[in-house]
Amino acid sequence: MRKGKHYLRSVFIAVLLICGWSIQAQEYGQYFADKTLRLDYIFSGDATKQTIALDELTETGDWAGRRHHLSELPLKGNGQITVRDSKTGAIIYRTSFSSLFQEWMQTNEAKKVSRSFQNSFLVPFPLKEAEVDITLLDNRQQVVAELKHTVDPADILIRKTNRFKVSSYNYLLKSGSPQDCIDVAILGEGYTDEESNLLERDAQLAVENLFAHEPFKSLKNRFNVVLVNAPSKESGISTPRLNEWKDTQFNSHFDTFYSQRYLTTNQTKKIHEVLAGIPYEHIIVLANSTVYGGGGIYNAFTLTSSHHSFFGPVVVHEFGHSFGGLADEYFYENDTMTDTYDPKTEPWEQNVTTLVDFSKKWEDMLTKSTPVPTPASMQKDYKVGVFEGAAYSAKGIYRGSADCRMKTNTAPGFCPVCQRALDRLIRFYTEK
Repeated sequence: MRKGKHYLRSVFIAVLLICGWSIQAQEYGQYFADKTLRLDYIFSGDATKQTIALDELTETGDWAGRRHHLSELPLKGNGQITVRDSKTGAIIYRTSFSSLFQEWMQTNEAKKVSRSFQNSFLVPFPLKEAEVDITLLDNRQQVVAELKHTVDPADILIRKTNRFKVSSYNYLLKSGSPQDCIDVAILGEGYTDEESNLLERDAQLAVENLFAHEPFKSLKNRFNVVLVNAPSKESGISTPRLNEWKDTQFNSHFDTFYSQRYLTTNQTKKIHEVLAGIPYEHIIVLANSTVYGGGGIYNAFTLTSSHHSFFGPVVVHEFGHSFGGLADEYFYENDTMTDTYDPKTEPWEQNVTTLVDFSKKWEDMLTKSTPVPTPASMQKDYKVGVFEGAAYSAKGIYRGSADCRMKTNTAPGFCPVCQRALDRLIRFYTEK
């Protein structure tokens, strides 16, 4: 009799597991088609007031993003998108991001003039009417701008791209289907059609550098990397301080916010237009320049100069921003706290802390003897500690290790804190 109970219990558990798998497998199909909806917005305003306006809705190719953890946020970000089923109000998809606009709001220019910035985001295409809520957060993680709008999948004004007229592309790494892997697209900026072979060599070098770093190295089989050819009319990158302007595919340039090495573009919609019809989630843009510089914005893009001697470590560093949502760990000795981070708020980035809510960061990685904060004189004694100086400020904000890929170009790799954060994010995207 006892043996029979155990047998029945085992069968019952097996049935539950099978049902659980079935429900989880059907969850995506319950709410979404195997298509992508691109949401194009205009963020505008100044340092005191910000607004969000809907620009366009576009149906593109098959959905390459996650099909599980749909209602969960991997990271809080500086902005969030929440998709709800209109009929039930249930959250059916969430994602987070940062934006160039939010960085610009902290500049002196934002105190004098109002500007607008393009922003494009990908969500799975809803089967039924859905409500989209997009919010921007300040450095205290309070909502400063919000837009709610309805998406009717039958709306005739949702633009449809021709899914069979995509840009030319080839895979540099193919580990599996878009459903199972994280899909990274690499684009060239400032490469002419005659320089396509050069772009491919540079892209291969970027891939080699990225997957030489942990945890990307160990989890390489969870990634696909596709190189997309979108040639520019002119070779090179615009450098405004030298009065050099190039006719390039995405109009990127150095001197963003008057910072010489900050290389970005506001033409994000054009980037997504080029990629329409190709499975992708994350974007790396390689700039054909020998000038040192780059930029990485969480869930937006990585853009980096490909012919500087530090190209390898910089492209990995910037991907740490755009893919991993990691903060910069370098700092300036004369800065106490910048406007970027509020000393009374715990940053959402996983590799820096103000100690306001340190228990949610890497406190569990410390040994019992590790002092908090950890004196700089003890950097050699503790592989993981709480070292003051990070996120541009010498005081008031802390990092986990003496050196890291997010701190210097000479660090051998990501520190243990960053490695764990990246590992968790990769598994969030690829594991049920």
